[in-house]
Amino acid sequence: MNSKSHWNTVYETKEDNELGWYESDPVTTLDLIKKTSIAKDATILNVGAGTTTLVDALLENGYETIIASDISDVALQKLHSRIAKTYQYDLQCIVDDLTNSSKLSTLSNIDLWIDRAVLHFFLSEEEQVAYFDLIKKIISPKGYVLIAVFSLEGAEKCSGLPLQRYNTEMLSERLGNQFSLVESFQHTYVNPFGGERPYIFTLFQKN
Repeated sequence: MNSKSHWNTVYETKEDNELGWYESDPVTTLDLIKKTSIAKDATILNVGAGTTTLVDALLENGYETIIASDISDVALQKLHSRIAKTYQYDLQCIVDDLTNSSKLSTLSNIDLWIDRAVLHFFLSEEEQVAYFDLIKKIISPKGYVLIAVFSLEGAEKCSGLPLQRYNTEMLSERLGNQFSLVESFQHTYVNPFGGERPYIFTLFQKN
């Protein structure tokens, strides 16, 4: 099963609150976003968005320009429908592969890139290079990159798939000297089933 089929099956067969990464209130991410002090009309790109409640939280906090991207069209259809119904907001959704982008790579001047747990599914050097090259290409000058991934102490698998775990230094090295670290911290996420999942949260700014 390829990646798109895997994630479409996940979102077709499970309700949001049955997902191991479901978070009803993404307060940790939102607190970090607030520290950027980006304008309310700044362009925010949430990659690996799935059916995230982060979009809801961003809208409730007054952010106006949000793009959600995922490899799963099923997930994005569910997300778009929920946001339209709840907020009467026409969320821009982009179905694309972060490691072989045909659509995201045409964007520019993204003020904030948010990845809350998709990077760690990319295991090969080629996939990882493509991911970070995409960031470097489309982030605006002084733009921010927020990455939250499984830490070195985190789980070895998620949704049945093996993971590449990270620490702050590994992410800094990948982003290179174009970006400066603003903040990083360990965070243990407790999933809907009571399982503890150690994460590393990082915020970088483009120089």
